[in-house]
Amino acid sequence: MKENYLEEVQFEEAEYCVFDFETTGMSGRADKVIQIGMVKIRNGKITDTFMSYINPGRQIPYFITKLTGITNADVENAPYFDEVYSKIVEFIGDSVLIAHNLSFDQSFLRHECAAAELEYPRNESVCTLRLARKLYPNLPSKSLGNLAKSLRIRHRDVHTGLGDSMAAAKIMLKMFPILRSEHNVDSLSDLISFQNYPASSKPYRIIKKKLLDDYSKIPDEPGIYNYKNEKGEILYIGKAKSLKNRLGNYFSNNAIRKAKDIVRKASTLEFRKTNSELTALLSEAEMIKIHNPKLNKMLKKYPNSYYLKLNTSDKFASLEVTTKFQFDDCDYYGPYPNRDTAGSLKDVVDRTFKLKECKEKEFKRSRRCYLADIERCLAPCTESGVAEDYKNELNQVHEFLSGHNQTAVERLLNRMKELSAAQKYEEAASVRDVVQSILNQINKSSILSEPINRANVLIEVSGAGANDYLLLLEGNIFIRNYFLQKQDVFNTALDDYFDGTIKRERLITENDLEKLRISLSWLVKNKNKIKVHYLNNYGSKDELGAAFIFQSNEKF
Repeated sequence: MKENYLEEVQFEEAEYCVFDFETTGMSGRADKVIQIGMVKIRNGKITDTFMSYINPGRQIPYFITKLTGITNADVENAPYFDEVYSKIVEFIGDSVLIAHNLSFDQSFLRHECAAAELEYPRNESVCTLRLARKLYPNLPSKSLGNLAKSLRIRHRDVHTGLGDSMAAAKIMLKMFPILRSEHNVDSLSDLISFQNYPASSKPYRIIKKKLLDDYSKIPDEPGIYNYKNEKGEILYIGKAKSLKNRLGNYFSNNAIRKAKDIVRKASTLEFRKTNSELTALLSEAEMIKIHNPKLNKMLKKYPNSYYLKLNTSDKFASLEVTTKFQFDDCDYYGPYPNRDTAGSLKDVVDRTFKLKECKEKEFKRSRRCYLADIERCLAPCTESGVAEDYKNELNQVHEFLSGHNQTAVERLLNRMKELSAAQKYEEAASVRDVVQSILNQINKSSILSEPINRANVLIEVSGAGANDYLLLLEGNIFIRNYFLQKQDVFNTALDDYFDGTIKRERLITENDLEKLRISLSWLVKNKNKIKVHYLNNYGSKDELGAAFIFQSNEKF
C-alpha cells in the first residue's frame, strides 16, 4: 500500500478486512486452521462477510469442539487451506487487515501460507487489542468478549470465525470517533502508527515555554487551532469539539508521531473559538485550502460530492448518480459522502419503485426489456397510458429520498408475502434484504424534505455559547457571522428571500459544495442539536426568529 495513500485517506473511509481463525490449538507453527470468518468494512460500514470451514488434515481435539462447536464432521468435506486460499485473498484485496490479538491470527496465516507454498498477504494491519489497551485503560480485561460486553455490542456465535470477526468489526467501528476526537488520529497512517506507541499516562514535557503559555489559554469550547513556526508560517491547522481536550493530547507521552512532530517544529499555538463543532469543521476545511500548511496532509483538495439526480425535465424521469450539481431544472438529493452510499440508495429505489433504468438511447428504441417482465419498470417505452402511474411512482421516489420510507417498506413487505406464498423463497429473501437496507437508511440520509436545489431553509444549531445559523437557498449556503464569509451576506440573502428578490444565478463553487457536504453530513448525525425551519412557513424574519427553539440573545 503506497505511503501517500496511507497519509491522505481518512481512516474512517479506508477499507478494512476483519478476520478471525478458529484452530486446533494455540501454536501457529504446530496447529492448523479449521475455520475462517471475515468481515469487510468500507466507509465506516460493514458491507460484506465471508466464512469457510477448512479441513486441517487431522482430528480436532475434543476441547476445541467443546469451545467452538466445530466438529470433525464439519470439516471432513471442507476445502483444505490451499483450496480456499484464492477466495480468502480475493476477499481481502487491498484492505487493511484487522484482528483482535492480531499476532495470533497472523501467525496462523503465515504458517498456513508457508506450508502450502503460497504468498503471504503483506497488507497493512491493525490490532484491536492494542488499540483497546490505549482507548480503554480502565477496563480490567481487554478480551474480545469483555470489550463487546462493555461496549454493549451483541456478540453472537462466540468462538466462531464469523461471530468473533463480526464482534471485532463492531468494536473497531466504536473506536473510530474516540480515535479522531481524543487522539488526533486523522489518516490511515496515523491509525497504524498510533497502535505502535506504548500506552502511558505520563506527561510529555513541552520544551518551548511559549507553547505551554499558549496552551494554558485554550478554552474547553469548540474551535479551530493552528501551530506556527518561528517565522510565523502556519504549519498545521486542526479543529476540535473541545479545544482543551484535543490540544492536550499533543503533549502526552503516547501522542502519535504526527502530533509530536508538529509540537517539535512549532513555536506558537493559536486558536479561534466557534459556536459549534459544525462551524469548526467548516472553518478547518476552508482554512487548510487557503493556507496550505506543510504538515496537513488531508483536506487540501476538494473531494467529489455525490448526488442522486432525478431528470424531471424528461416526461419519464429516471434516477442517476452524479458528481455534478447544476441549475438545470432537475432535482438533486444529497450530497452523499461517497459513491457507495449514493449507489446503495439508487439500488433501493430501482428495486422498490418502477421508474425506467435505461439510458435515453435505449429508451428511444421502444423495446420492452426484462425489467418490465419482472415488474420492476412500468415500461413507458412500449406501454401507452402509464403516464399517470409513472407520475405517482415519481412522487413516491421523491418522498423516499426525502426520508419518508413508510410507503416503500409497506410495498416491499406486501411483495415479499406474495413471493413467499408462491414459494419463490429466493426472490422473497432478496426483497427482505432490500427492506432491511431501507430500515437501516431511515433518518440517515437526509434532513431535508425536498431536493437541495429547491430547499429554502434556515437551520438553527445549538452552540456552546452562541448558536449557529445556516441558510440554505436553492443550493446556496450562507452561515451567520462566519468569519471566512462577509458578515452581511447571510442577512442580505435572508432579506432577499422575504423580499422576493432571491438571486438564482449565483455560481455554485467547489467551496460551496464542500460546505454543503460537510454541513448536511454533520446535521444528519446531530439531529438533537438542530431545528430545521422551512422558510415558506414564515411571512417575515421576525416571525421566523420568534419560532427559534434554542435560546439566544442574538437578534436578526
